[in-house]
Amino acid sequence: MTTRTQSPKRRGTLILIVAALVLFFAAALALDLANHGLAWRIFWSLTGEETPVAQVRGMVEWLGNFTRTQPNTAPYVPVQHAEVNPYGINTFLQQEVELSKREQQVQMIAEAGFHWIRQQFPWEDIEIHGRGDFEDRRNVEAVGVLDAWAKYDHIVDLTEQYGLEIQARLDTPPRWTRGDQEVPGLAPPDNWDDYINFITVVAERYQGRIHHYQIWNEPNIYPEWGSSAINPEEYTDVLCRAYAALKAIDPQIVVISAALSPTLALSSRDLSDLIFLQRMYNAGAKDCFDVLAVQGYGFFSGPTDQRLRPFTLNFARPQYLRDTMVANGDAAKPVWIS
Repeated sequence: MTTRTQSPKRRGTLILIVAALVLFFAAALALDLANHGLAWRIFWSLTGEETPVAQVRGMVEWLGNFTRTQPNTAPYVPVQHAEVNPYGINTFLQQEVELSKREQQVQMIAEAGFHWIRQQFPWEDIEIHGRGDFEDRRNVEAVGVLDAWAKYDHIVDLTEQYGLEIQARLDTPPRWTRGDQEVPGLAPPDNWDDYINFITVVAERYQGRIHHYQIWNEPNIYPEWGSSAINPEEYTDVLCRAYAALKAIDPQIVVISAALSPTLALSSRDLSDLIFLQRMYNAGAKDCFDVLAVQGYGFFSGPTDQRLRPFTLNFARPQYLRDTMVANGDAAKPVWIS
């Protein structure tokens, strides 16, 4: 009789002890997170989150990694071009009118320790009025006829002067390449032969001076592909033609694929980067580029975020693109953040 009456009391005491311990550890954790203690640093190293509530939520999401198959990144496979300086910066130096300021920018980039500039060579600003026409007659009354190459020659000269290398981004067709003159400037041309001719002329002009070319930018989203339906197969065909044309000029040229925009969309206007890349491989892209470019936006997420979910756009997302490369036998190629 005594045992029966004491057992519930013991259970009640045990529950109280457990509850007290839970409250104690919860309070200790809250205090640690509020004061950036050890737990805060661990949680930040796994989630990239900084506020206590977000860190707790992030840890729950990180634990979800163990419930899903993780990307196979083949980390021990040697990759090509691993010896290059990894630091670069995006530039649009052609928009700077004053030559002294353009040079100052390049000088500052070099002094900051960057090695690369990813510089746009907008087709619409070089072959402005028609195929093979490299004069700029947009402001004849004010400045006369200009050499459309002049500013780009100056940029190339500056990068050599300050010991930088260029990744030349080739996109943005001029209006003459489309029958519909009202189509925005980012839309593909009606005839891709015009684009192949353009990149050939650029590569021949800067042969031995520019060794890295990127073919288009974010072809899996609007407006980078205009209002046309997203078409991985069409882009792959262009990439392969560009690869062949550039390698014919100089086999040492490095062809960089267009950086895909991270998106979850599944429409004709915007298409998931993961699906777009797989369809590129299905269309034969494996032999048509040397470096896969990705966008490392991260959005809400930082570089320490290790949460991996295919339906979340965070800093770790490029690992899924790498997984696609590995699955298609392309583990030896590097991934560069554009």
